[in-house]
Amino acid sequence: MAGVETPRCARRVRLAAAFALTAMTMSLAACDAGAPGTAAAASEAASAAAGAAHSSAPAAVTASAAPAAAQAGQTRAQVYESVRQMTALGKQLFFDASLSGSGKLACASCHSPEHAFSPANVLSVQLGGSDMHRTGLRAAPTLKYLQSVPAFAEHYHESDDEGDESVDAGPTGGLTWDGRVDRGADQARIPLLSSFEMGSTPARVAAAVKAAPYADAFRAAFGEHVFDSDDATFKAVLQALETFEQTPEIFYPYTSKYDAYLAGNAQLTQAELRGLQLFNDEQKGNCASCHISQRTRDGAPPQFSDFGLIAIGVPRNRALPVNRDPHFYDLGACGPERTDLKGRAEFCGIFRTPTLRNVALKKSFFHNGIYHSLDQVVRFYAERDTNPGKFYPVSKGKVQKFDDLPQKYWANLNTDPPFDRKPGDKPVFDEAEIKDVVAFLNTLTDGYKAGGGLANVAAAK
Repeated sequence: MAGVETPRCARRVRLAAAFALTAMTMSLAACDAGAPGTAAAASEAASAAAGAAHSSAPAAVTASAAPAAAQAGQTRAQVYESVRQMTALGKQLFFDASLSGSGKLACASCHSPEHAFSPANVLSVQLGGSDMHRTGLRAAPTLKYLQSVPAFAEHYHESDDEGDESVDAGPTGGLTWDGRVDRGADQARIPLLSSFEMGSTPARVAAAVKAAPYADAFRAAFGEHVFDSDDATFKAVLQALETFEQTPEIFYPYTSKYDAYLAGNAQLTQAELRGLQLFNDEQKGNCASCHISQRTRDGAPPQFSDFGLIAIGVPRNRALPVNRDPHFYDLGACGPERTDLKGRAEFCGIFRTPTLRNVALKKSFFHNGIYHSLDQVVRFYAERDTNPGKFYPVSKGKVQKFDDLPQKYWANLNTDPPFDRKPGDKPVFDEAEIKDVVAFLNTLTDGYKAGGGLANVAAAK
């Protein structure tokens, strides 16, 4: 990508889940020395520990979590109990449609547990708003494996060499397609208040919680005064959702066949092994340059994302109502949803690289949901530059390539393999190789049971 000094394949992002556990341990150690306090104070400490998992550096985790617990002055038992209470409340909130403006849309409506917390239907963009007929501009992403996404940085420094932070990997991090928020609570706020998603308000959310069967449990977890103001109630709702979405066994279990393979507890088929080789080969798919497939140096499982923001020229999805305006463009990090980088051309057209874990459970792909099968996605990577007429409109015999990105931003487009070819060249994959790559991607689905098959993955229900 333009402006990045070294290839993105040099970037490696380390797992932060272990750091989240370290944060909790530090919190509990600090708690043991403190006096008992209120449940609300324990909630603040526990939320800090849970939310700290979004940092990719141990220092950032312990700095935010341990002082919070120490200030709260909670015992070990109180912190554990607070986490348990908030997790249970967060789960109830996640499935509660009464929080929405329509009363019909819950978080789980667009983030189905059976589909790795992504949509269960094939719509490119989900329906919402007060009448349940409004559409936005982006596909709903998975909520799984967000615990190790680093905070957004314009210049992210990390490399394969421990302690060497000289590699500038460019824009990286954040929990949304455009990387504009770093905490789970801030991410949860977006759909709750969006006019084309849940279409709610802090006051409506507060009223729904006060009237809910879990109101007494909510008061017990956050203190008697949590309902004194709508803002306090809304903040507690966001904390509870963030804590629930940090539940390891639900949101980052690492139970795929590929995880079992890395642990020596499963064998990949010949097709899956060929697909893995093609996925990793820098002269073929080169997929692993952005979707890391190897364990980290400390042995942590791969995240299948480097969390970088990148432009790959995804075709315009003309099925989206917003795209009926020929002058409208979703430019990712430079707008329209994100505003702090508006006017900075180097950020236009870039979107965060999602994890490929559980990708076979998804039914729409890329930020605009234009494709609906893994075969289509892999084919786009393989033939975008060799056979562009398959993906972009043709006018008067000329392919209108990169039709969803104004030409003045084309310098931001990634040109690393497989995007280093030209029309007439041989595609990076043939038909058999596309099938092999798809076979490998199917090994990334959680719930694998030794001996074959998938376990029940509906634990969040």
